[in-house]
Amino acid sequence: MAMDSIQLDNVAMRYRLYHEKVFTLKEKVINIIKRKNTYEDFFAVKDLSLTVKRGDTLGIVGENGSGKSTLLKMICGVLQPHQGKVKVVGSISALLELGAGFDSELTGRENIFLNGSLMGFSKKQMQKKYAHIVEFSELDNFIDIPVKNYSSGMYMRLGFAIAIDVDPDILIIDEILAVGDTSFQKKCTDKINEFKQMGKTIIIVSHDHGMIKSFCGRAIWLRHGEKVADGASNDVIDEYLEFMQNKNTTPTQA
Repeated sequence: MAMDSIQLDNVAMRYRLYHEKVFTLKEKVINIIKRKNTYEDFFAVKDLSLTVKRGDTLGIVGENGSGKSTLLKMICGVLQPHQGKVKVVGSISALLELGAGFDSELTGRENIFLNGSLMGFSKKQMQKKYAHIVEFSELDNFIDIPVKNYSSGMYMRLGFAIAIDVDPDILIIDEILAVGDTSFQKKCTDKINEFKQMGKTIIIVSHDHGMIKSFCGRAIWLRHGEKVADGASNDVIDEYLEFMQNKNTTPTQA
C-alpha cells in the first residue's frame, strides 16, 4: 500500500480585507472603542482535507482566485494555515509564481547556488549540478547577467531546470509552463513524464485541461477555497468545464 506524501486535515487560510483606511492612532482607537469592524475575513482556503499518495500525479483546477496557489503555498510551507494541519513526507521542489525564489539583482549563476542553498544543498553539491542545470535551461549565453533582465520564458527555463535537477520526492508546478516556447514546453513535459515513471509525487495547477487529463490520473476542483470535486481527472475536468459553460451562458438578472 502506497504511503501518503501529503496530508491536509481540515485546513483553512484566512485573510482580512479592510474596508476603511485608518490613518491615525486616534481613528484606530475610536474604531476599537466603538467596536467598529473595518474588515471582513476572507477564506482563500476553507475546511479542506486532502491526501496525496506517494507516486500520485494530482491536477488542481478552478477559476482564478479559487485558492489553488494558496493551497500549494501551504503544502510547500510558504504559508502556515490558520486552521488544521499540513503533513508532508519527503523533499519538495516547487515552481510557484514566476521568478519566486530568485534575487533579481543576482545573475543566473548566482541564483542557481542561492536556490540550491535554500533547498539544503552545499556549494560543492551545486557545483556538480551546475553544468546540467545550465544545459537543460539553454541559458548558457545569459547565465552571467542579472535575472532582472530575463524574459518570463527565461525565468521559467531556469526555475524548471533547478527544480528538476535537485531530484525532489515531490514536484509542484503552478501554471508556470504556460510562458515557455513550444519546444521547451515539450522538453519539460518529457521530464515530468520521466519523474512520473520514477514514482515521484507530482502536483500540477494549470488552465491547460488537456495537460491535466494527460498527466494526472486524479484531479480536484476548487471553488471559493473549497473542494467541489475529487476523482478521476477526466470526470472532474468535464464537470468543471460543464459548470463554467453553464455559468457563462446563464443570463444575468437585472
